[in-house]
Amino acid sequence: MSSMTRRSFLKTSAQGLAVAAVPVIFKANPLAALSSPLLNPDSAAEYYEHFEVSEEIIRKVMASALNKGGDYCDMFFEHTISNTILLEDDRVDRAYSNVDYGVGIRVVENDQIGYSFTEELNPAAMGDAARTAANIANQSRSIPPAALDFRKAADFYPIETLWEDVGIKDKIPILRKLNERVWSRDKRIINARVYFVDTSTYKMIVRSDGVVGCDYQPMITIYVLCTAEDKGKREQNNFSMSVRRGIDHLTSENLNPIADEAVRQTVLLFDAVNLEGGEMEVVLAAGESGILLHEAIGHGMEADFNRKEESIFSDKIGKKVAENFVSIVDDGTYPGARGTLNLDDECNSTRKTYLVKDGILLSYMHDAISARHYKVEPTGNGRRQSFRYPPIPRMRNTYMMPGPHTKEEIISSVKKGLYAESFTNGEVLIGPGDFTFYLSSGYLIENGKITRPVKDVNLIGNGPDVLTRVVMVADDLKLSEGGGTCGKGGQGVPVSMGLPTVKVSSITVGGRS
Repeated sequence: MSSMTRRSFLKTSAQGLAVAAVPVIFKANPLAALSSPLLNPDSAAEYYEHFEVSEEIIRKVMASALNKGGDYCDMFFEHTISNTILLEDDRVDRAYSNVDYGVGIRVVENDQIGYSFTEELNPAAMGDAARTAANIANQSRSIPPAALDFRKAADFYPIETLWEDVGIKDKIPILRKLNERVWSRDKRIINARVYFVDTSTYKMIVRSDGVVGCDYQPMITIYVLCTAEDKGKREQNNFSMSVRRGIDHLTSENLNPIADEAVRQTVLLFDAVNLEGGEMEVVLAAGESGILLHEAIGHGMEADFNRKEESIFSDKIGKKVAENFVSIVDDGTYPGARGTLNLDDECNSTRKTYLVKDGILLSYMHDAISARHYKVEPTGNGRRQSFRYPPIPRMRNTYMMPGPHTKEEIISSVKKGLYAESFTNGEVLIGPGDFTFYLSSGYLIENGKITRPVKDVNLIGNGPDVLTRVVMVADDLKLSEGGGTCGKGGQGVPVSMGLPTVKVSSITVGGRS
């Protein structure tokens, strides 16, 4: 294979000449740039080589960023390769790749941020970006960057085979097996689509206090959408899996449930009934219904909303916000999960952070700026969509811990209520926590038993208020592997969420008779 410069490679990819599983060919030996030391390195040397920079170049760029008196600066190098394939009814409908590459430079003075980025990693372009970011400050002093010291990351998503080494010929059989599984599950299926996206992201964060960290982040997302028809009536639903794993994870045991659930949640709609709305007991199913926890409660515990006193939780640290058996965590260490991080995007170690423990609000989710404001340690929640954006406090994997009850106890305790299985299309007001969520899959609970499926149902309420109404929590915690992309401040980042089975004493249910 012939060599190609980085600039030529990026230009070629941008013109749409790349295909799925494009290898990175910055060098005469393409695998040298993606050798195993990049997966969990013991030094920054391989990443310096990958991004074609040196400590000397980096320190000069940071000196330019600090030459107007900023307190601190960092450089966020990123290289992302993603490949997408769509299979529809056993035919490859499209396949394409995308490459993103660049560095973002942030300068901080007190709570003010100057930010700039460039897609060209030569000293001149990085110097220009640094001087742009430096304009946030206006002081005569200039703090030189410290000598660089490598911080080795944890390894919560080890893989055996890089996605760059997996060709399209290895992926098509996986998609076809899923497609066959969909069609075999129910004779009413009339259309099936299988989406397959693999992503490799290389990140290097360099801070003016001397800390350097590197991380390789894999991701695989599989999404199955199917349509069924029965007696002239059509229904459609979907199911997905998104994890930080390699191709070895894609066994029948892990793949079959994606097809099975997509079909099940589609065809149950043929028997679904409309529900008369009103206040009622609601049981949130383990797993996917964690989206309600994420949106209606989790965002209110991100530190920037509280620092600005925009969140209802801004004066609740140390106070009771739920029953004693309720504990909520945001966890960056959950192995292989979509929201897991070895390092956050400020080069802070990730951790499992208790937001609520035994009903008491203990902590917010912090990036470096909010941590400095509250005089606490960062919690590893500084995240950004890409090198084009500065980091802000964001969730990772947010879930409620197991409680003292069982699912069977909870269901049997409800005379008439709603069993909410999965959600889609919600809206939340972050400050007060008011929410509306559309139920994509759910059932009636009648006399302590799950009975008929329901459709066209909304849940309407207030997140902090619902938290106080959690009266039973089961011991069956499940993290949703479907994950999601969380939007905030114009940025989207991958997250996961989860719940055990939870009983809420009363939520407003919107339906139609």
